[in-house]
This record gives sequence, C-alpha cells and structure tokens, in this order.
Amino acid sequence: MGRSVTYLVVALAVLAVIVIGIVVRTRRPATARSGGRSSDARTAEPPRGDPVRLRLGDRVRIREREYAVSGTIRLVEGDWSWVQHLLDDGSGTRYRLSVEDGPELELVLWTAEPGASVTPGAPTIELGRRRYTWAETGQARYTATEETGLPAAGTMRYHDYQAGGTARLSFEAYGEEGWRVARGDLLDPADLTIRPTSGEH
Repeated sequence: MGRSVTYLVVALAVLAVIVIGIVVRTRRPATARSGGRSSDARTAEPPRGDPVRLRLGDRVRIREREYAVSGTIRLVEGDWSWVQHLLDDGSGTRYRLSVEDGPELELVLWTAEPGASVTPGAPTIELGRRRYTWAETGQARYTATEETGLPAAGTMRYHDYQAGGTARLSFEAYGEEGWRVARGDLLDPADLTIRPTSGEH
C-alpha cells in the first residue's frame, strides 16, 4: 500500500511538471505579441549615428569622401515621411542625403545639377549620357532647420526618375521657386559612416 501511494505521488508530480511546461510554452508567444517587441520598438532609442537623426555639425563619410551636415529638411506626404540632410564637403557643390526609414532603410546621395536645362514631365529624360525613366510624382509638406536657404515650413513638389539599379534623378520645387535638379546614387548602408558632434543621438 505504501509503495503504491509513493508511485501515485511521483506520477502526479511528473504530470504537474508536464502541464506547467505546456502552459508556459503556450503563453510565451502571446506575451511577446501583446507587449514584447512592439513595446520595445516604441521606447528603445535608435542606435548611435542613426542617419534619420543627423544634426548640424555631424560628420558623414560616404565611401571615400567626408561631409558635414549643414541643415535638414523633413518631409511628409500622407502616411509617408522621409528626411533630407544637406551636406557640405567644402567644394561648393550642393549635396544632400535622403533617408527613407521604412521596412528597409533607403539612402540616396544627391548631387545638385544647377546647370541642367531638362524639365520634368516626360516619361523618359536623358542627362549625362544616361536615360532615366519616370518613377513617381507627388507633393509633400516640409519643415526645414539650420542652413537650408528655405522658409521654416512649406510645400514641395517633386518628380523622381531612375535608371539602371542605383542611378536616380530628381526634380524638386519648394514653394513657388523653380525646379531644382539633382542626380542621385542609391547607397548601401555599409557605404555610410557617421561621426556625431557629441553625445548620443
């Protein structure tokens, strides 16, 4: 009788451990979905050197050239937003780095073409021995900070073209001004190295 009771107690203990294990395994995914990853994504700080959060004076090395951030333009079109950082390498040429932080980070380095005589609207445009194909057109609201040469807020119209895998062409008009033309090069995130002025971004 005593031995039977012992076996019964042991069997019940083993069964209890198995049941607890099943409950824990089935509850963990529910906990992760309800408050784990999504909660962390809202509260965690972006990594140091996040290109979305560049600010005046930060140094950016793109491939073999280094630039200083001189201003930032933030744009919103419906549910879509992106950032353009104006870059200065001391040469007098106007550069900007556009950052779209969607499902995948998209970085484009733009070089101004102030002497270009082309205008947007055609299905294809030829510039610099390259043919670009129309990609998208739209209008966004913007806010500008630091040395951009723009009013603090306003609207911007744009036409975007592309050629091959990484070549881009953009036309932008801020407020009532004429079109600004720029050639773009799609970057790999590994092409970018950021040196903040100080502190964490």
